[in-house]
This record gives sequence, structure tokens and C-alpha cells, in this order.
Amino acid sequence: MKLLVAVKRVIDYNVKPRVKMDGSGVDLANVKMSMNPFDEIAVEEAIRLKEKGVATEIVAVSIGPAKAQETLRTALAMGADRAILIQTDDEVEPLAVAKILAKVVEEEQPQMVVLGKQAIDDDNNATGQMLGALLGWPQGTFASKVEPGEGQVNVTREVDGGLETVQLKLPAVVTTDLRLNEPRYASLPNIMKAKSKPLATKSPADYGVDTAPRLKTLKVVEPAKRQAGIKVGSVDELVDKLKSMGVAK
Repeated sequence: MKLLVAVKRVIDYNVKPRVKMDGSGVDLANVKMSMNPFDEIAVEEAIRLKEKGVATEIVAVSIGPAKAQETLRTALAMGADRAILIQTDDEVEPLAVAKILAKVVEEEQPQMVVLGKQAIDDDNNATGQMLGALLGWPQGTFASKVEPGEGQVNVTREVDGGLETVQLKLPAVVTTDLRLNEPRYASLPNIMKAKSKPLATKSPADYGVDTAPRLKTLKVVEPAKRQAGIKVGSVDELVDKLKSMGVAK
């Protein structure tokens, strides 16, 4: 079974984003970037499936600037076999990402596509679902457990009411949630080996996909600062305050 794993280069989750002075977007200058945490979980799951003998090859793919090669090298160091970078400096929206991935799927013919349920920079949570629709493949989103079988895969999903298990006929699309696994750290020997693993570079034009944005960002602002709290002298005063705020009756 060949697995295709999509990864995205985002601001590191430990970094507090800064808004540009003109409000046109988020300031990325001199900011630490890393692999989207949900995609890191997807890479780990793919590696575990290969270690179990279920998968034979893992292909990592990313859409983004030239520096996204670093993110792909991380995936290779973790255990992916080869990588593809679709290089573009444009901000690519989920539909365009899904269209490009669909073309890569046609080219690579994987039996399963694994990707994070969402990216922590835009929080769209749309690419996996759109990719499944474009391919006409079944999808298991928000996966907390993946159990492959003969020609099918059981995916335990995290839903509002608890857990739901669905059986998908392969090929399929799976998006990963936080509780699926804990990604490994890439060892130094594997980091060195990753430098010699194949990494192909292509462009959206190679796949005939128009990445022109359909949305326009009007303004980006930081969240309003939290107001200072107040102290009350008694329970009665607390109740009066809550009533005046409409919280209590």
C-alpha cells in the first residue's frame, strides 16, 4: 500500500503570531516555522503503518514556498521515503490545495491519503473533505484510531457525542486528530539520511491548477485585550453583579 501524506509549513505552535503594522496579515519575518502539528501526526501514523507492514511507501507532499523543503526534510527524517514540493509563493486556499493534491493522487496512485484535520494558521478544516469530494473517495475525518484491513480501513472518529467508527473502502482519505498518536523526534542519523532522499520540485502550473485566491483579506487585527476583573465583598454583591450583566436571574 502506498501512502500519500500532505504536510504544511506554518508558524511554530509555540510562537505567538504578530500582526503587521498595516493590518494586511501576519508578520512572518524572522519567525520560527515548523510542520503543522496535525500533519506531523499524519506522518507519524503513516510511518507506524509502514512499520506494521501495511504500507510499502510513504510519499510526503507540500504546497508552499521554497523553504517548505525544510518541512519535507523533517517528514523524510521521520521516515517518509520521498517528497514532492509544489512550489509557489502565493497563499493557496483549501480548494486549490485539494485540486493540486487530487492531481498528485492521479499521478502517484496511492491507496490512502493522510493529512492533518486542519492547519493551525488558517484553521479552515476543509482540504481533506474537499479532496475526498474531488476524488470521489470515502473519507474518515478527525481520526483518533486507524485500523487497516483487507481492502478497507476502520477509522474511529472524534465527534461531538463521543466516538464514531466508520469502515472505508480503499482508496480513502483520512484526516488526523490530536489523540491519534504522539509523533516521534527525528534522530540525527535519520536527519542526515533525509538529505539524500528524493525530493522533487514542481509548480501548480505543472498540474494545470489555478491558485488565484477567491477570498480577499480586508484586515487582520489582534484579539481585544482582556478586561481586568473586579473584586466583590460578598456573595450578595456577586449575585447583584451577575444579575446586572444578565448572567444570573
